[in-house]
Amino acid sequence: MATSQKLTEHFLTCTICTEVFDKPCTLVCNHTFCRKCVVNYTKTRPEAISAKSLLCPFCRKMTKVSAPERPVEEWADDVKPSFVIQGLLDSFGPGSKDTTHCSYCKEEGETTPATSWCSVCDDALCERCIRVHRRIPSFRHHDVVDLSGETKVSVKRKVMCKVHKDENIKYICKDCKTAVCQKCCTINHRKCDLVVEIESEIPSLKTELRRNKEVLLNKQDDMKTHIGKQTSKVNEALTLYLQIESNIKSASLKAIEAIKVKERTLLAELKEMSDKHIGELKADIKSGEMSVQVYQQQAELIDQTLQSECDMGVYEMYQGCEAVDVEAVGVADVKEKGRIARIMFRQDTDKLSRALDDLQLGEIDVLYEGVLDLKATLVVQDTINTRVAGDMLREDICDGVVVVVNGTDTVVVTDIYNNSVKSFYTRNKQPCHSRLSVGGNPYGITKLKDNQVAFTMLGTRQIVTVQVNPDLELLSTITTSKQYWGITSLTPSTLAASSHSPPCVDILDMAGHVLRSICPGQPSRYILKYPFFLCTTRTGNILVCDSGSMCVVCLTPEGDVVFTYSPTGDTALKDALGITSTSTGDILVADQTLHRVLHLTESGQFVRNILTSQDGVQSPRGVCVGGRGRMYVCTPDGVKVFTCK
Repeated sequence: MATSQKLTEHFLTCTICTEVFDKPCTLVCNHTFCRKCVVNYTKTRPEAISAKSLLCPFCRKMTKVSAPERPVEEWADDVKPSFVIQGLLDSFGPGSKDTTHCSYCKEEGETTPATSWCSVCDDALCERCIRVHRRIPSFRHHDVVDLSGETKVSVKRKVMCKVHKDENIKYICKDCKTAVCQKCCTINHRKCDLVVEIESEIPSLKTELRRNKEVLLNKQDDMKTHIGKQTSKVNEALTLYLQIESNIKSASLKAIEAIKVKERTLLAELKEMSDKHIGELKADIKSGEMSVQVYQQQAELIDQTLQSECDMGVYEMYQGCEAVDVEAVGVADVKEKGRIARIMFRQDTDKLSRALDDLQLGEIDVLYEGVLDLKATLVVQDTINTRVAGDMLREDICDGVVVVVNGTDTVVVTDIYNNSVKSFYTRNKQPCHSRLSVGGNPYGITKLKDNQVAFTMLGTRQIVTVQVNPDLELLSTITTSKQYWGITSLTPSTLAASSHSPPCVDILDMAGHVLRSICPGQPSRYILKYPFFLCTTRTGNILVCDSGSMCVVCLTPEGDVVFTYSPTGDTALKDALGITSTSTGDILVADQTLHRVLHLTESGQFVRNILTSQDGVQSPRGVCVGGRGRMYVCTPDGVKVFTCK
């Protein structure tokens, strides 16, 4: 009983429904499931439906079905369980037969003692039922054994041929890799070289099964080790999450405290000015009240004088009124200069909005497994064909960026000859693309927030923004005062764009207004000449690739020069174009004429030529790095995709 229970729990239970197998079927990967369970799982996987196959939930291998035109619910009907599984079910499963009583009589409510066992029907039979069983022509060749008393049946299970119903399967055709009966051998496998009896193959099959078992146990151990490592990583990730959450809240509290300090300063200044203003107004009121009393007293004196009969008194009162300017009494205070006339609160909502947009609490950096190792050897993994339907001329890819859309890398490039911007991505394991005609010559491109990109337009003095879905959708066209080439995003509300007339880098708002113009060097000796490509470092500085001065310049947004890379000799630049900065701060520069990509440190020191013409790089322009260990280089032959060897 214990053995039967263990077998049921460990070998006769479907891993999908966790119940004992109901109509089991064994897939090509040797994993067994209930027919209903594997069909229901397959129905949820579009790739399996399109492949007309049953999908194994455990190892993801597919089993082709014999009649794919039938409804999906019937695909598993022809997939039989393995002999071992079926044998275990027959002997130890909950449906194993009781050999004490006749199976047929038991169905009629009777308990007739069984005297025989049919291994094909898998039933115990009494004397009466066995006679009926033998009269049926198709049952005459079934293997029937006698039962004695309470003896439990333990016989080999006979499997009948699907084609020849009265024939047992006794042979294996190794050429066709199928089990067959005697008639099948004679009719269909006459020309096959390796047709052997199943019984003769059992030792080798058992040896192979033992070997498979050993492999499975090793895989089980490896998987347990992997699960242990992943569990540790989960705990580490949870700890790191809590730490990052605490850091974000701390940064937020600091920002809120800074705002509250400004609030307290403004309120204190408001109170000081208001107290002064109200004090001045109250002083005016007090002075006015005193003036009212003076006016009243003078009026009463004049009235008394007019009522008197003294001519001299009238004359003296007249002279007194002439000497004193009645209207000027108390007015001097009112007209005093430097008094507060009105208090107002002037709020620049646009400036406040930009400040809030540019408020940097920090950034969430995601380091994907398989991140690009700049110390490793890079090899070409793929080449994206950038020529698509609608192109009139040979494509001329200038610059590119990588945007992650729904977890998938989408490469967006500018095609100056075909006046278009293109995106390339993978959907359902198939390469896809999108093309957006922009009616001009797009050149430099940069990634904005929320799956958006912006690019410059040569000849039209415009910057265009596009949504990447990953298909491309035009968002806006920004008119600028200059012709710009390179472009990079500094903050959510500011861009940096380069011009060569004069050679400078302008800081722009999202409306195209120039906030600041940076022209490093003296007018007679500008550092920049042709600043065609830009990018932003992880610290917010601007990297300028200048093909006129043959140098790379790092600028702060305020205009200070951090470093200039302009060496001579083997490491000198000849036609520097594309440039990018990685999440680790490293700098990659594409030299079109020398057919190479240089690796510089964050401080502008040469490391090595990370890619050369021997690596398949010819005339590189734009260069960018994805988040999954890939480098993308724009070349005349398309976008080359490099990964670590």
